Amino acid sequence: MSPLLSIVLPVHGVERFLPQCLDSLRADTAAPGEVELIAVDDLSPDGCGAILDAYAARDERMRVLHLTVNQGLGGAREAGLAEAHGRYVWFVDSDDWLPEGALDAVLAELRAEEARAEGPADVLLTGFTHVYNDGSTEPNPWRRVLAGSPLVEGCTAAEHPALFNSVLAVWNKIVRRDFLTGLGVSFGRGYYEDISVTYPVLLAAGRLRYLDRPCYHYRRGRPGAITATASPKHADAFAQYDAIFAFLDRDERAAALRTLVFDRTVKQALTVYDTPGLVPVELRAAFFGRIAEHFERHRPAGYRFPSGARGVQYRLAARGARRAYAELRRGGRLPGAVKRSTRAVAPGVKKAVRSSARFTAYNTFRRLPLDRNLAVYAAYWHRGYACNPAAIYEKAKELAPQVRGVWVVENRERAAALPAGVPYVIVNTPAYLKAMATAKYFVNNVNFPHTMAKRAGTVHVQTQHGTPLKAMGMDLRDRPGAADGMDFDRLLEGVARWDYLVSPNPHTSTEFSRAFPGRYELLETGYPRNDRLANATPEECAAVRERLGIAAGQRTVLYAPTHRENRGGFVELLDLPELARRLGPGHTLLVRAHYFHTGGPGDLTAGPDAAEIVDVSAHPVVEDLYLAADVLVTDYSSMMFDYAVLDRPVAIFAPDWEEYRRVRGVYFDLSAEPPGPFATEPEALAEALLAGDPEPAVRAKFRERFCPWDDGRAAERVVSRVFPVRK
Repeated sequence: MSPLLSIVLPVHGVERFLPQCLDSLRADTAAPGEVELIAVDDLSPDGCGAILDAYAARDERMRVLHLTVNQGLGGAREAGLAEAHGRYVWFVDSDDWLPEGALDAVLAELRAEEARAEGPADVLLTGFTHVYNDGSTEPNPWRRVLAGSPLVEGCTAAEHPALFNSVLAVWNKIVRRDFLTGLGVSFGRGYYEDISVTYPVLLAAGRLRYLDRPCYHYRRGRPGAITATASPKHADAFAQYDAIFAFLDRDERAAALRTLVFDRTVKQALTVYDTPGLVPVELRAAFFGRIAEHFERHRPAGYRFPSGARGVQYRLAARGARRAYAELRRGGRLPGAVKRSTRAVAPGVKKAVRSSARFTAYNTFRRLPLDRNLAVYAAYWHRGYACNPAAIYEKAKELAPQVRGVWVVENRERAAALPAGVPYVIVNTPAYLKAMATAKYFVNNVNFPHTMAKRAGTVHVQTQHGTPLKAMGMDLRDRPGAADGMDFDRLLEGVARWDYLVSPNPHTSTEFSRAFPGRYELLETGYPRNDRLANATPEECAAVRERLGIAAGQRTVLYAPTHRENRGGFVELLDLPELARRLGPGHTLLVRAHYFHTGGPGDLTAGPDAAEIVDVSAHPVVEDLYLAADVLVTDYSSMMFDYAVLDRPVAIFAPDWEEYRRVRGVYFDLSAEPPGPFATEPEALAEALLAGDPEPAVRAKFRERFCPWDDGRAAERVVSRVFPVRK
């Protein structure tokens, strides 16, 4: 008997994410032969092919197709579908992954569908979760359209047309294979390749069902994603639209929804056109012309424009009136002739003005004089008050009090976590737009958004946030698995804004000067964030330990592994309860997951005769943890360089060192030049920790190389160079 479900997995250039995806495709309840996994290596330029073969060798469900010519995402899906035998097929993207238990839940639903007297559903839609680069998540934003609707029990698209207001990607739709292959449709080539299948599938299905459970983790905003990449390929959408309407022309079941589909395609095309940085400047006129052609070619008979602002925009797009459309979007104003022809939709014009107000306000604020006593601070993509920018802010208040500092945070929750009295603005509010448009000084440990253009006379200080062991910036050009689609042209645009780049040590000066080529001044000052470590007193360390609840006399070990590009969340390379047992009750084991990861480090339950294990992943100030710890255990994290300032033992646990240096690339051989014991086996790590301080000479050599400027005055040196310091 054929399998119940075929999972088709197109793979190209996702070495960083592939293991997590493959590991997630597990089903505890599946019967033998019930699931088959067809992975399509689309001539991937990195190590994906080898990873697939290794997994297939130990997973009898899995077959690997190695294509000899790159087919693109659509072509790879078609190749996988041709090999599928399952009664249902699920197209999973290899940079995403399934939550625990998701595949079991889907299989249970499919079994129930096949047992129905009226026959199985043609399509099972599932819930999903958006996951962002910083580890934050967003529940399915279209759940209200799907849950509580006729879809839960089963219906057609005509019975629930609001379905087309939800996500139309293929990855949350499990489709009956015979139904799909009988439609005579195929995935397109280039961008937006799946809509030429998903629209027909939804339109023609005799029965659609929705499983109100998050069964898919969709990775949003990663570098290289089409929603964040400038490319002429965005025009590929029009070929997919043509395929959709060709299907509508030959399928009577779908014809009744032609107007709805047309509106949805126009909305998508205009969204792509309006999104900054997607359609290259030199191609924007041609892209807008394609939208006008789309109107002429596919507008349904008797079509009526929508009301309100959208109707105004559609009218201008249908006429090819690009200049009038641009004027409306930028300033909320229409040329007189166009305005007179659209008086009937004046309320819509007002709504369009509101929708473009943010862009207009920013450009209006940019006409104001620079505020020479205003500095904007941010850290870690607007996550809060931290790192080098926080140390510079504190020192600037002391040495240049006339310069007002304001912090950018992403939302009110982040704002509430700021220290008392720290001024802030929230992203995309009028106060934020004015600050970004008028401040003279900008201090960040990552880049500010590229949409916030640099004004003449402003001063940008890039602090970065760690001494690099791993390859960075332009050094990743020949490492596609680690670069993950990085836009190197955009990176160079960001570097061109920098006036100063802060360096913590000579090693970093050398590597960053090559990885981030630019005309900035290199500030060889040491890291301001490490001043606190250099100036720490025994009293401060004791106070921190007390606040963390660490009992007096406990030897405290801080375990802090870094993020790995070729894996997903917290990687359990170390059995923490077993390490706690080996260390014994005289120890406290603090565990800190990387801020990219969600879900924490898993089970931390230790026995009665073991060290206490405490998850400190959510503790907001990492320097507190440094001061509390007697020893640091890490792998490739830049934390080792900061912690070395304290001159306390550091142990490296790196069982995957060879894989890491191959995938990511490194600037020196950590196994030959570690800050302390270098262990690849848990037993050796435990022995090193129990030995106390086994390699002080090794640490001294490490500190000499990486901590020569850490004298507690780095922030003072930065502020004195950048700001007008009062004598």
